[in-house]
Amino acid sequence: MTFSVLAAAAHGGGTPAWAMLAYLVSGVFFILALRGLSSPASSRAGNRFGMAGMLIAVATTLVTHDIANLPEIGIAIFLGGILGFTIARRIAMTQMPELVAAFHSLVGLAAVLVGWAAYLNPGAFGLLLADGGISPVSKIEMGLGIAIGAITFSGSVIAFAKLSGKMSGAPILLPARHVINLGTLAAIIVLTGLFAVAAPTETMTLIVALTVLSFAIGFLLIIPIGGADMPVVVSMLNSYSGWAAAAMGFTLGNTAMIITGALVGSSGAILSYIMCRAMNRSFISVIAGGFGAESGATAAAGGGEQRPYKQGSAEDAAFMLEQAEKVIIIPGYGMAVAQAQHALREMADLLKEKGVEVKYAIHPVAGRMPGHMNVLLAEANVPYDEVCELEDINSEFAQCDVAFIIGANDVVNPAAKTDKTSPIYGMPVFDVDKAKQVFFIKRSMGGVGYAGVDNDVFYMNQTVMLLADAKKMVEEIVKALD
Repeated sequence: MTFSVLAAAAHGGGTPAWAMLAYLVSGVFFILALRGLSSPASSRAGNRFGMAGMLIAVATTLVTHDIANLPEIGIAIFLGGILGFTIARRIAMTQMPELVAAFHSLVGLAAVLVGWAAYLNPGAFGLLLADGGISPVSKIEMGLGIAIGAITFSGSVIAFAKLSGKMSGAPILLPARHVINLGTLAAIIVLTGLFAVAAPTETMTLIVALTVLSFAIGFLLIIPIGGADMPVVVSMLNSYSGWAAAAMGFTLGNTAMIITGALVGSSGAILSYIMCRAMNRSFISVIAGGFGAESGATAAAGGGEQRPYKQGSAEDAAFMLEQAEKVIIIPGYGMAVAQAQHALREMADLLKEKGVEVKYAIHPVAGRMPGHMNVLLAEANVPYDEVCELEDINSEFAQCDVAFIIGANDVVNPAAKTDKTSPIYGMPVFDVDKAKQVFFIKRSMGGVGYAGVDNDVFYMNQTVMLLADAKKMVEEIVKALD
């Protein structure tokens, strides 16, 4: 919404010096927001910095431009604020990944609409030349903004559908998909160049074709990507939305949009790189789509055979936990679904009262979204010094008495280290197989992780399966401990 407001108001004469200073201040607030959001401890302050920065940017743009439809913009801001507030209050943490994808789609669509508005009425945006045309540089910026925005929109729609379960998370592999994708991208680049140099009477067909192909390539790029790589897709689309906003900022001459878009685009790109490194993926292999898809289908199909496993009770787990010297808890998406974080913290507190050392092991992609588990544990007031990243705690599993897995799956699957045919092969995982005892909470033996493959940890000699709702099982363990 704020992106559209900035864009709608960004036209007219030169920007006053005080307004440039205000945009700079808002940019500093955005940087402080990103810095704050890097840690759960400072995330609230980071959110406030971001809100303050956007308020300054929007207010400055409205004050410094001649706005004919200010009441309509005010109504749009009010309605958008009410909608955002309502969604934020009602949305569950387990739905955050698909919500982020949905919001990215809106940013992309806003970029497309602003680009088309600038094309259809360049005079209102200060882009009209004396000969009645638009400069080639402005048209390149406009074309890039529309193209990136359309790719962001359609790609985010597919990501939302896969994350929300409205569409299968399995890769959909089209014949000769790489050739189709490369050809479509090449056509978009050529169309952007032709659009920049074409006469005003010839540009309509070119911009329509550019828009249609950009929407199409967004679908084509995301459909072949499997569920295991969805966290990277979400951060990648976040980056795309930023670059779309930055491109439109150049077109409209709005400094705030350029700063905001560049920050979002660069931070999203850095996050994508971090996610790829955490999953031992190359960025190119992810965006090419279908990475490990064929082998993943084979691996999933091979999991139909029932293998022997040990099943235990809450009393069994409680007895072993209170006898342990060191317990490492690995939370995952199942904990988020069951909202078991508060019961888990209560269990950990009881264990610490009995002299047990308790730590939490967080994988970079736990919960289908970076930082998802950290936020849930912070919500339950888990001390930050007990929460450890994979690279910091993985070596401790060999000295661990109990590895307590609650709702995690792919991030503890040893197939990532041993099975070259697995779609998660090469992804760093926790070495829970080195722990003396493993308790694994999941609803039933029928389910598999988001990557769709079976897990050998279920069947290890030291593993005891606790088959129940995660929250209910932990609450029963708490009763047995108390």
